[in-house]
Amino acid sequence: MQPEWIMGLIGGLLIGLAGAVFLLGNGRIMGASGIVGGLVDGSGRADRSDMWQRIVFLAGVFVTPVLLMPFVGTPDTNATSNIAVLIAAGLLVGVGTRLANGCTSGHGVCGISRFSFRGIIATVFYILAGGLTMVAFRHLLGVI
Repeated sequence: MQPEWIMGLIGGLLIGLAGAVFLLGNGRIMGASGIVGGLVDGSGRADRSDMWQRIVFLAGVFVTPVLLMPFVGTPDTNATSNIAVLIAAGLLVGVGTRLANGCTSGHGVCGISRFSFRGIIATVFYILAGGLTMVAFRHLLGVI
């Protein structure tokens, strides 16, 4: 059995590779929240080819893990079984990515690799907010 960090390293390398391929193929930063947001708010549906690129990207995000399951198995997660907490977390992440004009893939992976000051600052705040959230919800409130 491999150490747990190997899967994290492989996942990080694949995300970095996907970001590089997306940038080279489209000339745009691979920000998942921007890709999803453009479909949700309609701004990414005006141009048909742009809309289909977004849909194909998202299909790849969902289909690839399913295709890899026979080779690596089903991953264990530490997600809570509390549905209300999962919904609240998803909504907060969505609001946060809209407020920050991007997510960890856009700012953290692609932004930092381009030495983007805005990406570095956003990533620092994502990490701080995540840490404070864990302290508050796990240790102070005992919800997760």
